[in-house]
This record gives sequence, C-alpha cells and structure tokens, in this order.
Amino acid sequence: METEKVIRVAIIEDDRAVREGLGMIIGGTPGYECTGQYYSVEDALRSMNGTIPDVLLLDIHLPGMLGSEAVRVFREKYPSLHVLMLTIYDGQDKVFESICNGACGYLLKKTPPAKLLEAIREAHEGGAPMSPEIARKVIALFQQSGPPEKLDEPLTPQETRLLKLLSEGYSYQNAAGQMNISINTVRNYIRSIYEKLHVNTKSEAVSKDLRHRLIQ
Repeated sequence: METEKVIRVAIIEDDRAVREGLGMIIGGTPGYECTGQYYSVEDALRSMNGTIPDVLLLDIHLPGMLGSEAVRVFREKYPSLHVLMLTIYDGQDKVFESICNGACGYLLKKTPPAKLLEAIREAHEGGAPMSPEIARKVIALFQQSGPPEKLDEPLTPQETRLLKLLSEGYSYQNAAGQMNISINTVRNYIRSIYEKLHVNTKSEAVSKDLRHRLIQ
C-alpha cells in the first residue's frame, strides 16, 4: 500500500501562543508536517527558502505587511502554494481583498483543531475551505452584485484564461509563462480586458470578475 503524502504546512502568526499551538496541532498529527512558524510576512520571506510548504496558514493582522496584502506576494513567488487565511477578523472587505489576491480559503481562529486539519487537507487538494460565517459573507457579496454581467464585447478565451490566472494571484510575468506568450502580448490582452470591463487596474478587473462571475 502506497504511503500517503505528508502535507507540509507553514504558519505566519504574530501571537506566539496561537502560533505555537497551531504548530503543535499540525506537527503532532500523522500526515501533516509543520515546516516553519513565523512572526511576520517579512520573517517568512527571509526564511522560507529551503522547504516550500504545500499550505500556508496566514494571519491577516500582522506587524509590517498585512496578510491580506501578502497573499499576492506569496502566490507570485510560490505559484503552487495554497494560502489559507486564518484570523479572528471576519470583516467583509478583508475577506474580499484576500480572495482577490489569491487566497484559496478563509477560516476563523476559533475553528476546532479537527476542522482546521480538514480544511488544510481540502486546500491542499484544490478546495476552497471557509468557516460558515465567512461563507455567508461571500454569498452576500455575490447576492449584492446581482446576476452575472453581460459585456458589450465578450472576452476572448485567451483573455478569460489570463483573467483567471490574475484572479489566482499570478503576476503578469508568471501568467505569460503559464500561457507561453510574451509579456508584451499579456499587456495587449490586459488593455483589451480593461476596455471591455471598463476598469483601470488589475485589482478592479479581478474584483469585477469575482463580483460578476465573468469566468468559471
């Protein structure tokens, strides 16, 4: 029988007790390995070079760079990394910002250990785990946005694929590599996407995508 692959997990959390508690839960559970515990985003970026984790538990309110902003940084540097937000804060703006920046899930810190481990495995397997309170806020966001928007001129398949990569946190350079096209071609697609969506920035394009379900 083939041995099940161990899921490598890193933690960024400024509260030492919470950080060490999470590390004990993860490191003490068969099938999971805690590869690093960090006080801040900056600390993790300096130290996380040897063993790249499969899943990153990322707090939002951190000293220095906020976790909600750091999601994109980690997703650009480590495209295969699944970032799972872990916080006591369930504010709608931070939920939306984190998801726009490439987070795959969002849990409250009061999540019981068994549920936390289940969510880590779900994220590793390509899922999008969310605490019920968070899921309700995400549903509310879509309800507020109304039905999917019909564009005057639809996005082409390549533009749709590029927008999907951007919504997953890819940079223009990394998206160009994924699509096997030049960075100049990416910029041309971006200009076309902006015109069709009537937006001016990457974050606006991704936000409009998420709000109006332009891509599946």
